[in-house]
Amino acid sequence: MKSRGEPNYRIPIDGSSSISPLLLHEEQELQFGDGGHTRIRASFTGSVFTLSTTIIGAGIMALPATMKILGLGLGIALIVLVAVLTERSLEMLLRYSKAGKEVKSYGGVMKDAFGNGGRTLLQICVLLNNVGVLVVYMIIIGTTSANGIHKRGVLEEWFGSQWWNGRTAVFLVMTFAVFSPLACLKHIDSLKFSSAVAVALAVVFLVITAGIAAFKLINGTVSMPRLLPNVTSITSFWNLFTAVPVLVTAFICHFNVHTIENELEDPTKIRKVVQASLALCSSVYIMISFFGFLLFGDSTLDDVLANFNTDLGIPYSSVLNDVIRVSYALHLMLVFPVLFYPLRSNIDELLFPSARDLALDTRRFILLTIALICMIFLGADFVPSIWDAFQFTGATSAVCLGFIFPAAIALRDPHAIATKKEKILSIFMIFLAVLSCSVAIYSDAYALLRKKLSP
Repeated sequence: MKSRGEPNYRIPIDGSSSISPLLLHEEQELQFGDGGHTRIRASFTGSVFTLSTTIIGAGIMALPATMKILGLGLGIALIVLVAVLTERSLEMLLRYSKAGKEVKSYGGVMKDAFGNGGRTLLQICVLLNNVGVLVVYMIIIGTTSANGIHKRGVLEEWFGSQWWNGRTAVFLVMTFAVFSPLACLKHIDSLKFSSAVAVALAVVFLVITAGIAAFKLINGTVSMPRLLPNVTSITSFWNLFTAVPVLVTAFICHFNVHTIENELEDPTKIRKVVQASLALCSSVYIMISFFGFLLFGDSTLDDVLANFNTDLGIPYSSVLNDVIRVSYALHLMLVFPVLFYPLRSNIDELLFPSARDLALDTRRFILLTIALICMIFLGADFVPSIWDAFQFTGATSAVCLGFIFPAAIALRDPHAIATKKEKILSIFMIFLAVLSCSVAIYSDAYALLRKKLSP
Protein backbone atom coordinates (compact mmCIF):
# COMPACT_ATOMS: atom_id res chain seq x y z
CA MET A 1 0.00 0.00 0.00
CA LYS A 2 1.46 3.34 -1.03
CA SER A 3 1.66 5.84 1.83
CA ARG A 4 0.65 9.47 1.45
CA GLY A 5 3.29 11.54 -0.37
CA GLU A 6 5.10 8.47 -1.81
CA PRO A 7 5.89 8.86 -5.53
CA ASN A 8 4.38 6.58 -8.15
CA TYR A 9 7.16 4.78 -10.05
CA ARG A 10 7.16 2.99 -13.41
CA ILE A 11 9.52 0.03 -13.93
CA PRO A 12 10.98 0.12 -17.46
CA ILE A 13 10.00 -2.71 -19.77
CA ASP A 14 13.65 -3.43 -20.59
CA GLY A 15 14.20 -4.63 -17.02
CA SER A 16 16.77 -1.99 -16.12
CA SER A 17 17.05 -1.01 -12.48
CA SER A 18 16.33 2.69 -13.06
CA ILE A 19 12.94 4.05 -12.12
CA SER A 20 11.08 7.08 -13.37
CA PRO A 21 8.15 8.95 -11.89
CA LEU A 22 4.76 8.08 -13.33
CA LEU A 23 3.32 11.40 -12.17
CA LEU A 24 5.42 14.56 -12.29
CA HIS A 25 4.56 17.71 -10.41
CA GLU A 26 4.00 20.99 -12.25
CA GLU A 27 7.59 21.99 -11.38
CA GLN A 28 8.74 18.55 -12.67
CA GLU A 29 9.92 17.51 -9.21
CA LEU A 30 9.36 14.29 -7.28
CA GLN A 31 7.26 14.12 -4.13
CA PHE A 32 9.33 13.22 -1.08
CA GLY A 33 9.07 12.46 2.61
CA ASP A 34 6.58 12.78 5.40
CA GLY A 35 3.46 14.64 4.34
CA GLY A 36 4.28 14.61 0.61
CA HIS A 37 6.71 17.51 0.53
CA THR A 38 8.28 18.52 -2.74
CA ARG A 39 11.96 19.25 -3.21
CA ILE A 40 12.45 22.55 -5.00
CA ARG A 41 15.50 24.75 -5.00
CA ALA A 42 14.86 27.63 -2.61
CA SER A 43 17.66 30.11 -1.95
CA PHE A 44 19.11 31.00 1.45
CA THR A 45 17.99 34.64 1.16
CA GLY A 46 14.49 33.72 0.03
CA SER A 47 14.17 31.29 2.93
CA VAL A 48 15.27 33.96 5.43
CA PHE A 49 12.62 36.35 4.07
CA THR A 50 9.92 33.67 4.21
CA LEU A 51 10.73 32.64 7.79
CA SER A 52 11.07 36.28 8.88
CA THR A 53 7.65 37.01 7.41
CA THR A 54 6.26 34.08 9.39
CA ILE A 55 7.63 35.71 12.56
CA ILE A 56 6.97 39.40 11.89
CA GLY A 57 3.24 39.79 11.67
CA ALA A 58 0.68 41.51 13.84
CA GLY A 59 2.81 40.73 16.90
CA ILE A 60 4.87 43.83 16.20
CA MET A 61 1.77 45.95 16.85
CA ALA A 62 1.33 44.64 20.40
CA LEU A 63 4.97 44.86 21.50
CA PRO A 64 4.95 48.56 22.50
CA ALA A 65 2.00 47.74 24.78
CA THR A 66 4.09 45.06 26.49
CA MET A 67 6.70 47.74 27.19
CA LYS A 68 4.00 49.78 28.92
CA ILE A 69 3.40 46.83 31.23
CA LEU A 70 6.98 45.61 31.71
CA GLY A 71 9.02 48.78 31.33
CA LEU A 72 11.63 49.18 28.62
CA GLY A 73 14.49 47.40 30.40
CA LEU A 74 12.58 44.29 31.46
CA GLY A 75 10.65 44.24 28.19
CA ILE A 76 13.73 44.22 25.96
CA ALA A 77 15.40 41.63 28.19
CA LEU A 78 12.37 39.34 27.77
CA ILE A 79 12.40 39.83 23.97
CA VAL A 80 16.02 38.62 23.92
CA LEU A 81 15.21 35.72 26.28
CA VAL A 82 12.25 34.54 24.19
CA ALA A 83 14.35 34.82 21.00
CA VAL A 84 17.12 32.67 22.54
CA LEU A 85 14.63 30.07 23.81
CA THR A 86 12.96 30.03 20.39
CA GLU A 87 16.29 29.31 18.70
CA ARG A 88 16.99 26.48 21.14
CA SER A 89 13.54 24.95 20.70
CA LEU A 90 13.90 25.06 16.91
CA GLU A 91 17.34 23.46 17.15
CA MET A 92 15.80 20.63 19.17
CA LEU A 93 13.06 20.09 16.59
CA LEU A 94 15.49 20.04 13.67
CA ARG A 95 17.88 17.66 15.44
CA TYR A 96 15.15 15.19 16.39
CA SER A 97 13.77 15.27 12.84
CA LYS A 98 17.16 13.92 11.68
CA ALA A 99 17.41 11.20 14.36
CA GLY A 100 16.15 7.70 13.66
CA LYS A 101 13.96 7.71 10.57
CA GLU A 102 14.23 11.16 9.05
CA VAL A 103 10.92 13.05 9.13
CA LYS A 104 10.04 16.17 7.20
CA SER A 105 7.53 18.02 9.38
CA TYR A 106 6.83 19.17 12.94
CA GLY A 107 3.94 16.71 12.97
CA GLY A 108 6.32 13.92 11.97
CA VAL A 109 8.60 14.71 14.92
CA MET A 110 5.62 14.69 17.30
CA LYS A 111 4.42 11.38 15.88
CA ASP A 112 7.90 9.91 16.22
CA ALA A 113 7.96 10.87 19.92
CA PHE A 114 4.33 10.48 21.01
CA GLY A 115 2.55 8.55 18.27
CA ASN A 116 -0.51 9.62 16.28
CA GLY A 117 -2.02 11.30 19.34
CA GLY A 118 0.94 13.68 19.56
CA ARG A 119 0.68 14.63 15.91
CA THR A 120 -3.08 15.21 16.21
CA LEU A 121 -2.58 17.44 19.25
CA LEU A 122 0.01 19.47 17.33
CA GLN A 123 -2.32 19.91 14.36
CA ILE A 124 -5.11 21.16 16.64
CA CYS A 125 -2.71 23.68 18.17
CA VAL A 126 -1.66 24.90 14.71
CA LEU A 127 -5.34 25.33 13.87
CA LEU A 128 -6.02 27.40 17.02
CA ASN A 129 -2.83 29.45 16.75
CA ASN A 130 -2.95 30.28 13.05
CA VAL A 131 -6.68 30.95 12.92
CA GLY A 132 -6.30 33.24 15.96
CA VAL A 133 -3.38 35.14 14.43
CA LEU A 134 -5.04 35.45 11.01
CA VAL A 135 -8.18 36.75 12.72
CA VAL A 136 -5.95 39.43 14.26
CA TYR A 137 -4.67 40.30 10.79
CA MET A 138 -8.20 40.71 9.51
CA ILE A 139 -9.13 42.94 12.47
CA ILE A 140 -6.13 45.22 11.91
CA ILE A 141 -6.57 45.41 8.13
CA GLY A 142 -10.29 46.06 8.52
CA THR A 143 -10.00 48.77 11.17
CA THR A 144 -7.10 50.41 9.31
CA SER A 145 -8.69 50.47 5.86
CA ALA A 146 -12.46 50.45 6.34
CA ASN A 147 -14.82 52.69 8.23
CA GLY A 148 -15.95 51.38 11.59
CA ILE A 149 -18.04 52.13 14.66
CA HIS A 150 -15.39 53.73 16.86
CA LYS A 151 -13.00 55.36 14.39
CA ARG A 152 -12.60 56.13 10.73
CA GLY A 153 -10.44 54.09 8.43
CA VAL A 154 -8.03 55.49 5.86
CA LEU A 155 -10.46 55.02 2.97
CA GLU A 156 -13.24 56.87 4.78
CA GLU A 157 -10.87 59.73 5.60
CA TRP A 158 -9.89 59.99 1.94
CA PHE A 159 -13.24 59.50 0.21
CA GLY A 160 -15.89 59.91 2.89
CA SER A 161 -18.36 57.24 3.98
CA GLN A 162 -19.24 55.13 0.91
CA TRP A 163 -20.78 51.70 0.45
CA TRP A 164 -17.58 50.40 -1.13
CA ASN A 165 -15.25 51.36 1.76
CA GLY A 166 -17.25 49.53 4.41
CA ARG A 167 -15.70 46.63 6.30
CA THR A 168 -17.43 43.88 4.29
CA ALA A 169 -16.62 45.45 0.92
CA VAL A 170 -12.94 45.90 1.86
CA PHE A 171 -12.74 42.26 3.01
CA LEU A 172 -14.22 41.04 -0.27
CA VAL A 173 -11.78 43.07 -2.35
CA MET A 174 -8.81 41.86 -0.28
CA THR A 175 -9.97 38.27 -0.59
CA PHE A 176 -10.34 38.25 -4.36
CA ALA A 177 -7.44 40.59 -5.20
CA VAL A 178 -4.77 39.53 -2.68
CA PHE A 179 -5.55 36.55 -0.43
CA SER A 180 -7.02 34.17 -3.00
CA PRO A 181 -4.24 34.46 -5.65
CA LEU A 182 -1.46 34.11 -3.03
CA ALA A 183 -3.28 31.35 -1.12
CA CYS A 184 -3.55 29.29 -4.31
CA LEU A 185 0.25 28.96 -4.64
CA LYS A 186 1.14 25.38 -3.76
CA HIS A 187 4.72 25.92 -2.50
CA ILE A 188 5.78 28.26 0.26
CA ASP A 189 8.94 29.27 -1.64
CA SER A 190 6.63 30.82 -4.24
CA LEU A 191 5.92 33.48 -1.61
CA LYS A 192 9.55 34.59 -1.26
CA PHE A 193 9.10 37.80 -3.30
CA SER A 194 5.91 38.83 -1.51
CA SER A 195 7.69 37.97 1.76
CA ALA A 196 10.58 40.27 0.86
CA VAL A 197 8.11 43.09 0.17
CA ALA A 198 6.34 42.34 3.47
CA VAL A 199 9.62 42.64 5.42
CA ALA A 200 10.41 45.88 3.59
CA LEU A 201 7.01 47.32 4.54
CA ALA A 202 7.63 46.41 8.19
CA VAL A 203 10.95 48.25 7.99
CA VAL A 204 9.12 51.29 6.51
CA PHE A 205 6.84 51.29 9.56
CA LEU A 206 9.86 51.05 11.85
CA VAL A 207 11.83 53.83 10.12
CA ILE A 208 8.92 56.28 10.15
CA THR A 209 8.14 55.54 13.80
CA ALA A 210 11.80 55.98 14.76
CA GLY A 211 12.02 59.24 12.81
CA ILE A 212 8.93 60.69 14.50
CA ALA A 213 10.15 59.63 17.96
CA ALA A 214 13.63 61.07 17.35
CA PHE A 215 12.15 64.38 16.07
CA LYS A 216 9.94 64.75 19.15
CA LEU A 217 12.77 63.73 21.49
CA ILE A 218 15.06 66.43 20.04
CA ASN A 219 12.26 68.99 20.39
CA GLY A 220 11.67 67.95 23.99
CA THR A 221 8.04 66.95 23.46
CA VAL A 222 8.61 63.39 24.67
CA SER A 223 10.71 62.06 27.52
CA MET A 224 12.66 58.84 27.93
CA PRO A 225 10.31 56.00 28.98
CA ARG A 226 10.64 54.16 32.26
CA LEU A 227 12.91 51.13 32.32
CA LEU A 228 11.10 49.09 34.99
CA PRO A 229 7.44 48.12 35.49
CA ASN A 230 5.18 50.24 37.66
CA VAL A 231 4.07 47.72 40.30
CA THR A 232 1.72 49.33 42.83
CA SER A 233 -0.51 46.42 43.81
CA ILE A 234 -0.83 42.65 43.58
CA THR A 235 -3.05 43.12 40.51
CA SER A 236 -0.38 45.11 38.67
CA PHE A 237 2.15 42.43 39.61
CA TRP A 238 0.04 39.66 38.08
CA ASN A 239 -0.47 41.82 34.99
CA LEU A 240 3.25 41.49 34.26
CA PHE A 241 2.66 37.87 33.28
CA THR A 242 0.02 38.81 30.70
CA ALA A 243 2.78 40.20 28.46
CA VAL A 244 4.61 36.86 28.18
CA PRO A 245 2.05 35.13 25.90
CA VAL A 246 2.19 38.14 23.56
CA LEU A 247 5.99 37.85 23.32
CA VAL A 248 5.76 34.10 22.74
CA THR A 249 3.19 34.58 19.96
CA ALA A 250 5.43 37.18 18.30
CA PHE A 251 8.19 34.56 17.76
CA ILE A 252 6.14 31.52 16.74
CA CYS A 253 7.36 30.11 13.42
CA HIS A 254 7.90 26.44 14.30
CA PHE A 255 5.19 25.09 11.99
CA ASN A 256 6.94 26.54 8.90
CA VAL A 257 10.58 25.65 9.61
CA HIS A 258 10.44 22.10 8.24
CA THR A 259 8.50 23.25 5.18
CA ILE A 260 11.20 25.83 4.44
CA GLU A 261 13.94 23.24 5.07
CA ASN A 262 12.30 20.78 2.66
CA GLU A 263 12.42 23.37 -0.14
CA LEU A 264 15.88 24.78 0.70
CA GLU A 265 18.56 24.30 -1.93
CA ASP A 266 21.01 23.22 0.80
CA PRO A 267 18.98 21.83 3.74
CA THR A 268 22.09 21.83 5.97
CA LYS A 269 21.81 25.64 6.10
CA ILE A 270 18.43 25.63 7.79
CA ARG A 271 19.89 26.46 11.21
CA LYS A 272 21.69 29.48 9.74
CA VAL A 273 18.39 30.50 8.16
CA VAL A 274 16.74 30.26 11.59
CA GLN A 275 19.49 32.25 13.30
CA ALA A 276 19.52 34.97 10.63
CA SER A 277 15.73 35.30 10.74
CA LEU A 278 15.60 35.47 14.54
CA ALA A 279 18.40 38.05 14.63
CA LEU A 280 16.60 40.21 12.04
CA CYS A 281 13.21 39.92 13.74
CA SER A 282 14.60 40.49 17.25
CA SER A 283 16.30 43.69 16.07
CA VAL A 284 13.07 44.94 14.50
CA TYR A 285 11.09 43.99 17.63
CA ILE A 286 13.47 45.75 19.99
CA MET A 287 13.55 48.93 17.91
CA ILE A 288 9.79 49.15 17.40
CA SER A 289 9.22 48.44 21.11
CA PHE A 290 11.64 51.21 22.07
CA PHE A 291 10.47 53.85 19.60
CA GLY A 292 6.77 53.01 19.92
CA PHE A 293 6.84 53.26 23.73
CA LEU A 294 9.06 56.34 23.55
CA LEU A 295 6.57 58.03 21.22
CA PHE A 296 3.34 57.28 23.10
CA GLY A 297 4.43 56.34 26.64
CA ASP A 298 1.59 55.27 28.94
CA SER A 299 -0.89 56.26 26.22
CA THR A 300 0.28 53.32 24.09
CA LEU A 301 -2.74 51.27 23.00
CA ASP A 302 -2.93 47.47 22.77
CA ASP A 303 -2.63 47.91 18.99
CA VAL A 304 -0.06 50.70 18.55
CA LEU A 305 -1.31 51.20 15.00
CA ALA A 306 -4.44 52.74 16.56
CA ASN A 307 -2.22 55.47 18.06
CA PHE A 308 -1.46 56.65 14.53
CA ASN A 309 -4.99 57.94 14.12
CA THR A 310 -4.50 61.28 15.89
CA ASP A 311 -2.41 64.42 15.53
CA LEU A 312 1.21 63.48 16.27
CA GLY A 313 2.22 67.09 16.89
CA ILE A 314 4.70 67.20 13.99
CA PRO A 315 4.64 68.56 10.43
CA TYR A 316 2.81 66.37 7.90
CA SER A 317 1.27 64.36 10.72
CA SER A 318 -1.76 63.21 8.73
CA VAL A 319 0.38 62.12 5.76
CA LEU A 320 2.72 60.08 7.96
CA ASN A 321 -0.25 58.53 9.76
CA ASP A 322 -1.69 57.41 6.44
CA VAL A 323 1.65 56.05 5.17
CA ILE A 324 2.14 54.03 8.37
CA ARG A 325 -1.36 52.58 8.41
CA VAL A 326 -1.48 51.76 4.69
CA SER A 327 2.03 50.24 4.64
CA TYR A 328 1.27 47.98 7.57
CA ALA A 329 -2.11 46.94 6.20
CA LEU A 330 -0.29 45.93 2.99
CA HIS A 331 2.34 44.13 5.07
CA LEU A 332 -0.30 42.01 6.80
CA MET A 333 -1.98 41.22 3.49
CA LEU A 334 1.31 39.72 2.29
CA VAL A 335 1.97 37.89 5.56
CA PHE A 336 -1.50 36.31 5.51
CA PRO A 337 -0.70 33.56 2.92
CA VAL A 338 2.59 32.63 4.66
CA LEU A 339 0.65 31.62 7.79
CA PHE A 340 -2.29 30.31 5.78
CA TYR A 341 -0.05 27.74 4.03
CA PRO A 342 0.81 25.63 7.14
CA LEU A 343 -2.73 26.06 8.49
CA ARG A 344 -4.22 24.49 5.37
CA SER A 345 -1.59 21.72 5.25
CA ASN A 346 -2.10 20.71 8.88
CA ILE A 347 -5.90 20.77 8.64
CA ASP A 348 -5.71 18.63 5.51
CA GLU A 349 -3.54 16.04 7.27
CA LEU A 350 -5.86 16.15 10.30
CA LEU A 351 -9.06 15.64 8.29
CA PHE A 352 -7.73 13.50 5.42
CA PRO A 353 -4.71 11.55 6.77
CA SER A 354 -4.90 8.85 4.07
CA ALA A 355 -5.68 11.07 1.08
CA ARG A 356 -3.18 11.83 -1.66
CA ASP A 357 -1.04 14.95 -1.44
CA LEU A 358 -3.08 18.15 -1.27
CA ALA A 359 -1.10 19.80 -4.08
CA LEU A 360 -2.30 17.05 -6.42
CA ASP A 361 -5.99 17.32 -5.50
CA THR A 362 -7.25 20.65 -6.84
CA ARG A 363 -10.84 20.18 -5.67
CA ARG A 364 -9.87 19.45 -2.05
CA PHE A 365 -7.29 22.25 -2.16
CA ILE A 366 -9.87 24.85 -3.24
CA LEU A 367 -12.60 23.69 -0.84
CA LEU A 368 -10.22 23.76 2.15
CA THR A 369 -8.98 27.22 1.15
CA ILE A 370 -12.51 28.64 0.88
CA ALA A 371 -13.66 27.04 4.15
CA LEU A 372 -10.68 28.34 6.14
CA ILE A 373 -10.92 31.89 4.77
CA CYS A 374 -14.64 31.97 5.66
CA MET A 375 -13.83 30.75 9.18
CA ILE A 376 -11.24 33.50 9.65
CA PHE A 377 -13.64 36.20 8.41
CA LEU A 378 -16.34 35.06 10.85
CA GLY A 379 -13.85 34.98 13.72
CA ALA A 380 -12.78 38.56 13.01
CA ASP A 381 -16.34 39.74 13.71
CA PHE A 382 -16.41 38.28 17.24
CA VAL A 383 -12.95 39.13 18.65
CA PRO A 384 -13.04 42.53 20.40
CA SER A 385 -9.31 43.43 20.25
CA ILE A 386 -5.95 42.10 19.11
CA TRP A 387 -4.72 41.94 22.71
CA ASP A 388 -7.52 39.48 23.58
CA ALA A 389 -6.65 37.34 20.57
CA PHE A 390 -2.93 37.36 21.36
CA GLN A 391 -3.63 36.53 24.99
CA PHE A 392 -5.76 33.53 24.02
CA THR A 393 -3.47 32.10 21.35
CA GLY A 394 -0.29 32.97 23.25
CA ALA A 395 -1.47 31.41 26.52
CA THR A 396 -2.67 28.20 24.89
CA SER A 397 -1.62 26.95 21.46
CA ALA A 398 1.36 29.27 20.82
CA VAL A 399 3.15 28.37 24.02
CA CYS A 400 2.63 24.68 23.24
CA LEU A 401 4.01 25.03 19.71
CA GLY A 402 6.95 27.20 20.73
CA PHE A 403 8.11 25.77 24.05
CA ILE A 404 6.14 22.90 25.56
CA PHE A 405 6.10 20.48 22.61
CA PRO A 406 9.82 20.85 21.67
CA ALA A 407 10.82 20.55 25.34
CA ALA A 408 8.57 17.51 25.81
CA ILE A 409 10.19 15.84 22.77
CA ALA A 410 13.65 16.38 24.28
CA LEU A 411 12.50 14.99 27.65
CA ARG A 412 10.87 12.03 25.95
CA ASP A 413 14.14 11.56 24.04
CA PRO A 414 12.96 8.70 21.78
CA HIS A 415 16.42 8.29 20.21
CA ALA A 416 18.53 8.87 23.36
CA ILE A 417 20.38 11.89 21.99
CA ALA A 418 19.44 14.57 24.55
CA THR A 419 22.20 15.92 26.79
CA LYS A 420 21.75 16.68 30.48
CA LYS A 421 21.99 20.41 29.74
CA GLU A 422 19.23 20.07 27.14
CA LYS A 423 16.93 18.29 29.56
CA ILE A 424 17.48 20.95 32.22
CA LEU A 425 16.71 23.65 29.66
CA SER A 426 13.58 21.74 28.60
CA ILE A 427 12.32 21.59 32.19
CA PHE A 428 12.94 25.35 32.55
CA MET A 429 11.07 26.07 29.29
CA ILE A 430 8.04 24.04 30.36
CA PHE A 431 8.04 25.59 33.87
CA LEU A 432 8.28 29.14 32.47
CA ALA A 433 5.59 28.49 29.87
CA VAL A 434 3.11 26.85 32.24
CA LEU A 435 3.63 29.39 35.05
CA SER A 436 3.39 32.55 32.93
CA CYS A 437 0.46 31.36 30.85
CA SER A 438 -1.49 30.04 33.84
CA VAL A 439 -1.12 33.41 35.57
CA ALA A 440 -2.03 35.22 32.33
CA ILE A 441 -5.21 33.16 31.92
CA TYR A 442 -6.13 33.72 35.57
CA SER A 443 -5.44 37.45 35.30
CA ASP A 444 -7.56 37.79 32.16
CA ALA A 445 -10.44 35.79 33.65
CA TYR A 446 -10.30 37.86 36.86
CA ALA A 447 -10.31 41.12 34.87
CA LEU A 448 -13.31 40.01 32.80
CA LEU A 449 -15.18 38.94 35.94
CA ARG A 450 -14.55 42.29 37.60
CA LYS A 451 -15.72 44.09 34.50
CA LYS A 452 -18.99 42.15 34.44
CA LEU A 453 -19.63 42.60 38.17
CA SER A 454 -18.85 46.30 38.21
CA PRO A 455 -21.92 48.59 37.73
